[in-house]
Amino acid sequence: MSTEHLLDPELLPILQQIPAFNFTRENLDKFRRAGAAATTLGDAEAAGVRRESVNISGADQDVPCLLYTPKVRKAEAAYLHIHGGGYVAGQMERSDPMNTLIASQLGITVLAVGYRLAPEHPVPAPLDDCYAALAWLHDEAQRLGVDRDRIAIGGESAGGGLAAALAIRARDAGDYAVCHQHLTYPMLDNLTGSESAPGDPLVGEFVWTRKSNEFGWSCYLGDHPAEAPYVPARVASVEGLPPTWMFTVALDLFRDENIEYAQRLLAAGVPTELVVLPGACHAFQALPGTVLGKRYVADHLLALGKALGVQAG
Repeated sequence: MSTEHLLDPELLPILQQIPAFNFTRENLDKFRRAGAAATTLGDAEAAGVRRESVNISGADQDVPCLLYTPKVRKAEAAYLHIHGGGYVAGQMERSDPMNTLIASQLGITVLAVGYRLAPEHPVPAPLDDCYAALAWLHDEAQRLGVDRDRIAIGGESAGGGLAAALAIRARDAGDYAVCHQHLTYPMLDNLTGSESAPGDPLVGEFVWTRKSNEFGWSCYLGDHPAEAPYVPARVASVEGLPPTWMFTVALDLFRDENIEYAQRLLAAGVPTELVVLPGACHAFQALPGTVLGKRYVADHLLALGKALGVQAG
């Protein structure tokens, strides 16, 4: 059953030009190379931002990161960004335009983490790398001009899933504070779209499908049990997690797991804002020049700025 009629008319002609795609081990490398070839870094200096590469000492190897420092600082705050890609693909450089915009418009430090990817590096490697980046922000806070109590984390899709997992791990360890989690259609539950939990047939037709989801989770978990923090939906309690902004869309495969997680947070007394955008699908904001994409950027900046006590602009 096609759900094209539920898409915003602005998105449909763009999506019709994108061939249907399911991740497999056979095509994964080709997809990664195509994504890397299409990625270029913008002119951060022109936006009033200094961008530099940093290597952070991780659990068992260095973790490459990109550090964005605004020339005009508006707040002693920082945002740790984790890119998406189904746990198996993606690059931190793909998020360069948004991370540059955040640093410029909010006047805060941004750190993008280039975590290791599955299946070559399954659990716990990706989350270990993200935890190392959070630790580095805390350890370097004074030098960076960052208040350790004003460090937010976030990401999209698998990056949102890793951010949610990182918030759980940080809460349980008690070593490094997280003041806010900023989650865009996060990948939280390995059962979504499976035979045991197929979900609403109106979701998951575009961009990220049930087959891709099964592949991504199987690569990420490897032989590891599907448990928290690596599968955030499996966490026994969400009490004590940081205030949350949850953004999801009506046609995304992750819609219902996102809503359910937000409801758990609300029920546990965690301040949570849930946005469900109609007419949009997974990764819609990456489609060029759309009104919905511009709305997402505006909402993203407004919510993150509010969480960190700074106004965009």
